[in-house]
Amino acid sequence: MSKTGLSVLLVDDEPRILAVEESCLRTGGITDVVKCSEPHRVDSILAERAIGVMVLDLWMPEIGGKEILARIVETHPEIPVIVMTGDNAIESAVECMRAGAFDYLVKPPDPSRLLTVVRRALELRELRRDYAMLSERVQTEGLRHPEAFSDIVARSPIMWKVFQYVETVAPSGRPVLIMGETGTGKELIARALHTLSGRPGKFVAVNVGGVDDTVFSDTLFGHLRGAFTGAETHRAGLIEQAADGTLFLDEIGDLTESSQVKLLRLLESGEYYPLGSDMPRRSQARIVVATHRELGALQETGQFRRDLYFRLRTHQVRIPPLRERKQDLGVLVEHFLEKASVAMEKKKPSAPPEILTLLETYSFPGNVRELESLLFNAVSMHTSKKLSLEPVREHLQGESRVPRAMPEAGPLVSFSETLPTLDEACDLLIDEALRRAKGNQTIAAHLLGMSRTTLSKRMRRTEGGE
Repeated sequence: MSKTGLSVLLVDDEPRILAVEESCLRTGGITDVVKCSEPHRVDSILAERAIGVMVLDLWMPEIGGKEILARIVETHPEIPVIVMTGDNAIESAVECMRAGAFDYLVKPPDPSRLLTVVRRALELRELRRDYAMLSERVQTEGLRHPEAFSDIVARSPIMWKVFQYVETVAPSGRPVLIMGETGTGKELIARALHTLSGRPGKFVAVNVGGVDDTVFSDTLFGHLRGAFTGAETHRAGLIEQAADGTLFLDEIGDLTESSQVKLLRLLESGEYYPLGSDMPRRSQARIVVATHRELGALQETGQFRRDLYFRLRTHQVRIPPLRERKQDLGVLVEHFLEKASVAMEKKKPSAPPEILTLLETYSFPGNVRELESLLFNAVSMHTSKKLSLEPVREHLQGESRVPRAMPEAGPLVSFSETLPTLDEACDLLIDEALRRAKGNQTIAAHLLGMSRTTLSKRMRRTEGGE
């Protein structure tokens, strides 16, 4: 079957031409083909089958191709129609293009050209279907299958929108590009995509960051016996293991140029070569990739192929960092306290009320993964019913001392022409720290890198006008 799950309908009154077209498409991996040598049956076939593309002969004695094209454009505008014509009827083909045909081919069709045009038409058909589904979801609320996201702890509106988009594009067979900083949960989103896709095959994940071309080829495509020294048996690659399922490639932004070429071929044709084989094999696995790098910037500098980038970006999922969805901190803290307690066979400690205020002051460069590590450490050290904030403060204070990349130019704070005095600047910092700490002096002192006693003295001096 085609990757879209839609059939290709071939309409021609010459059985020989139909056989040639079907053989060409099947050889190219498009096996869901319906042949029709009786043009009057087109309407009934459209009513019974999900047709993705129609290849239509213009000159048939019973019903003309132009008549069928006009009817399809009116009643099934979502179906791309490729018209077939003879060498002496190019002008008629051009007229059909103006009337709404997707493309035209000259009989007898060149196998490579036929396969290329049908593939492009199927891609257009699927994009139209995805757009229609997205438009429908914009007008609805909620998730149809929230259980698919049970491993992702979130309640913020920004993550809810991510879930809705993932649910919408999951049935598509096209590649998905997942972007997000380290620790945001890109693989969890990929697993949810696979679950929602309904694909019968397995979910297979591999990190391709930093691997050379030989390792990449052997890992993904496998090898035949004798392909190289030490290859004593046949090895099935991950793409074969993911047949009719999902292949998840993490850290795609670090892929070498030669490996990018092989991945592009797989995406374009569905074909790959195991090491040691000169015969291509076909795959129906859905490709999902992830990266913490900006592929758009990499392709501008030549580090990532432009054609591969545009192939991958059909469906894009951007996972926001934790600092942009701090509404999730509450449920995440409870989740990780429970998870850590079970793992360490301890009674779950209660979270002190001020822990969320303290965590909200932190940017979490390691995102959810860093929060999990922080809380596991805190649970490992706790000895009372209430979780101690000391390990949390120590982690946040230690990380805040790690040098960060500074902006290339420009001041960190904007001033008017008159600079504040040191005392005035100190008061402004204290006010800002208290605002971020929601009035909690202990947390404000932590942000300022001083003890609470020192902060209290400074505040009393300011209030006293000293």
